[in-house]
Formats: sequence, C-alpha cells, structure tokens
Amino acid sequence: MKTTLRTDIAVEEICDGFSYNEMEGKGLFGLSGKLVIQPEYQRNYLYLEQKREQSVIESVLNGYPLGLIYFNKVGEEKFEVLDGQQRITSLGRYLTEKFAIAKADGTRHNFSSLPKEQQEKILKTTLTIYICDGEEEEIKKWFQTINIAGIPLNGQETANAIYSGPFVTLAKQEFSNSQNSNIQKWGAYVKGAVNRQHFLYEALRWVSKTTNARDYGKIDPIVSAYMSKHRFADNIDELKTYFSTVIDWVSGTFTDVKSEMCGLEWGQLYEKYHAKPYDPKQVDEKVQELYADEAVKNKKGVFEYILGGCVDARLLEIRFFEESTKKTAYAKQTEAAKKKDVSNCPLCAHGEDANKRRIWKYTEMDADHVTAWSRGGKTDAKNCQMLCKTHNRAKGNK
Repeated sequence: MKTTLRTDIAVEEICDGFSYNEMEGKGLFGLSGKLVIQPEYQRNYLYLEQKREQSVIESVLNGYPLGLIYFNKVGEEKFEVLDGQQRITSLGRYLTEKFAIAKADGTRHNFSSLPKEQQEKILKTTLTIYICDGEEEEIKKWFQTINIAGIPLNGQETANAIYSGPFVTLAKQEFSNSQNSNIQKWGAYVKGAVNRQHFLYEALRWVSKTTNARDYGKIDPIVSAYMSKHRFADNIDELKTYFSTVIDWVSGTFTDVKSEMCGLEWGQLYEKYHAKPYDPKQVDEKVQELYADEAVKNKKGVFEYILGGCVDARLLEIRFFEESTKKTAYAKQTEAAKKKDVSNCPLCAHGEDANKRRIWKYTEMDADHVTAWSRGGKTDAKNCQMLCKTHNRAKGNK
C-alpha cells in the first residue's frame, strides 16, 4: 500500500460541497464532490451526541492539531475518508450552521457570527492527511487497526467495514437509522444504541442463529459467515423478515411489556419455543404472579420459565431461606425428634434404615419447602423444614 502525505489541504477545501444527512446522521461529501466523507463501512456520526463537536472547533481556533486524517484513493481525484470522518463532519456541520459553540462569556456563535479573523482561521487551517492507495482488502485490514479519533470500533462496526457492499448499505439503512419509526418498538426487546450498530448486530445474530454469547467488542464468527455469504446481495429480505417474525412472536406472546425483557436472547428463545402454542392472557397472568412473588430473584428468567412450561425454577433463582430461619427450624425439629427418639430429618424418621433415629448436625442438613414453591409454597418460616442433604437432593431432583 502506498501512502502520500498532504499538508496543503485547508478546511475550506475539505468542506467545499459538504452536505449532511439528518435522517442517517452522517456527513456525505466534500472536496467539491470528490470526497466521500462517510463510506458505507464507516460508523455513524457520534460527535453530536457525545458533545464533542465544539471541541473540534475550539481546537482549530486555538491552533491545536486535529491529528492525522486518512483518505483512501478510490479513483482519479476520487477519495473516501478512511479515518477522520467524525472530525471532518464536525467542521462541515459548523461551517453549514448546524450548531453553535459556546464562548467563555456565555454567548453562543454560529460560524457566520464569529469575527471575520476567526472565520478565516478556521477556513485556512490545513489538515495533516495521508492518502492511501492500495487493494481493497489491504486498505480495510488497515482500517481495522487505526484508531486516531479515539472512539474504538466495536465488533459490528468492524464487520461492516470488512463486508461492505450492497447488503451492509441496506442493512444500515434499516437497522442503524435512528429515524426508523420501528426503533421505539424494537427497543423494548433489543438493548443498545442504534448508531453503534447494536440493533443491526442483534438482527444478524438472530437470523444467523448464533448461540454465541453477545459481545459488542468482537465479531461473532457465525454472524461474520452470514455477512460474507450475503455481502453482494441486493436486498435484505431474509434479515428483515426474520427479525420482524421474532419481534412479532415476542410481542404477541407477552402482551404486557416489562423492562427486563430488553436484551434477552429472543432469537434463541424463538428457535426453541415458537412451535408451542401459548395463551397470551394466561401468559400475562403468570408473569404478574411471578413478578409479585418476593421469592423470585431473577425477573429476567420469568419469560423463559413460562415459555418452558414453568418447569425449570433455576431460571428464577428462587430466594433461599434466611440463615436465622433455617437455624430456628433445625432447633425445633431436633428438640421434637429427641423427645420422640426419631431422626430430626422427617423423611429419615419415617424410614426403616439405620438413619431412622439419627440426629443430624446442622451442617449435614439443608432447608426445604414443606409445600413446594412451584405449588405455591412460600419461602418463609412457616414453610421451612430441614432435611438431611441426601433426602433434600433426592426430593429436589423429582
């Protein structure tokens, strides 16, 4: 790969012909149309929400360097921003009156209201730009390693760069567009930020049926394989249809939306349970019952617990008996057992083996619900009994 250093290109040249897409949140063109500021593989514009736009302008006015900027040469006098689009977009947005900066005296100034000498300083400031000329894969491999702007690429942003093409362009328009009217509905079930590609990442995880743990910092190899396969597809029909199907299934099964539903592995749950019929009214009644039960520690587990037929109580992390409750139950049982000359484990006392009269130590016993929690038994002193560990484990496995 060949690189050429340019230090003669000023801000006014870079921003000549600048336009900004409010809907997609990105800067588009510069250098009189010769420069693509945000290629399809680039992340969305983040400096606006991170309140870093003003810092870029202040740096220029104070004569501070903005750091290295990289262009990728894609044709004769045609370039795209490889690194630096956040800074360039900030400059372009300021010059086109998209925001104002706050001065120390409390006043705010758009570009046009700055003193002429300050306007000139911004326009005539030259940037340090490396123009890179090489093969696509070589350029993109390097793109993954540079981080001049200080906002590390997450896994999906990196994947967008590697597999850029028609599919990524269409997918970003659908799932990375904060103006999409479906975002609010999706946000009840999908966790993350639209402009950091989290919604797109989740949609790809679902359609590729990955069972790998969610990791925003890395590229999921199963997701990667799906993107590679569809890279040059001219539609995202499968991706959109599958995502909508999962969302519709969730919202149709659980009509009462709970905050704990956001971020669950709905793609995997859909694959596992969607073939089973559910009565939404009964499902919601069960959700309310479990939410009201103080013994249920893990509210996020409620939904899979119900989908699975209310069998696996481990999903709910049922609250254990308090230590004081267990010790009180042990003392009462042991005192009564000694008077009757039987074991202080009720199940051993009813048996005929050598443990029929055995008095177990406290450390040799576990607390148990007299009436099972799954049958409505409470996790309180009245429903607590101590069993020897052998019987307690045997009972728990039934």
